[in-house]
Amino acid sequence: MIEEPLLPEYDEQVERIEIQLLLEAVFRRYGYDFRNYAYPSIRRRIWYRTTMERLATISMLQDRVLHDREAFDRLLTDLVIPVTEMFRDPAMFRWLRERVVPELQHLPFVRAWHAGCASGEEAFSTAILLHEEGMLDRSRLYATDISQTALRRAREGVLPRDRVDLYERNYREAGGSGDFAAYCDTFHGTKRLKASFAERIVFAEHNLVTDRSFNEFHLIFCRNVMIYFNPELRERVHQLLYESLADGGFLILGGKETVAFTKFSARYETWNDEYRIYRKVR
Repeated sequence: MIEEPLLPEYDEQVERIEIQLLLEAVFRRYGYDFRNYAYPSIRRRIWYRTTMERLATISMLQDRVLHDREAFDRLLTDLVIPVTEMFRDPAMFRWLRERVVPELQHLPFVRAWHAGCASGEEAFSTAILLHEEGMLDRSRLYATDISQTALRRAREGVLPRDRVDLYERNYREAGGSGDFAAYCDTFHGTKRLKASFAERIVFAEHNLVTDRSFNEFHLIFCRNVMIYFNPELRERVHQLLYESLADGGFLILGGKETVAFTKFSARYETWNDEYRIYRKVR
């Protein structure tokens, strides 16, 4: 969680211009497009990085990130803020296991996409669920994110030591039928998810803002990603998700996200409004 920085006395109009110029520079230099992110959130994160870099102005931050890739990587980490955990929202995963997975059982092969996967815990959770339902050997999971740093962590499959108990509890509440510890190896005092799960997951860089669809999926997770976007950008991402979903496929959004009020609302059937699970009907 990024704390609200103590901001200096600043001309609001100048500040907005500087932020727009910084985001335009980031897009042109590195190809990451944050220009349509919600302004209050992006402003807070930019000031946090400006403060951490011990700079006085956003213009100075722009100069640094344009000429220093490591400084840009630090800013990127602040802008994307990965938040995830194994079997996050266990009740949703239980409902997925009990109601959605049976609808996928008849398929000869299942493709799932975790868009904005952060450090990969959600993708590994789905892999474990599919394994327990006897489907992992005929499934391929794609876990994508804008952050190369997050993807490196995801590929390693290392679990934070202080969160293992929470993950085991989430797993049980999500309807897990095995022993969560059996899905991990201990390596130099750390727990790492077994390589057999990582082998079924393709980790790749993908930008929801600028990149196109790359496959057809039967299950798409895009949870708590679009809450940071403005309405124009949300509509664009919904277009991408819709085009990427097979007929009869399922879309799972975050608790504060919905397909309602988009041009695609009539093209989905709501399967569970509480857990934001929708099925593409046309």
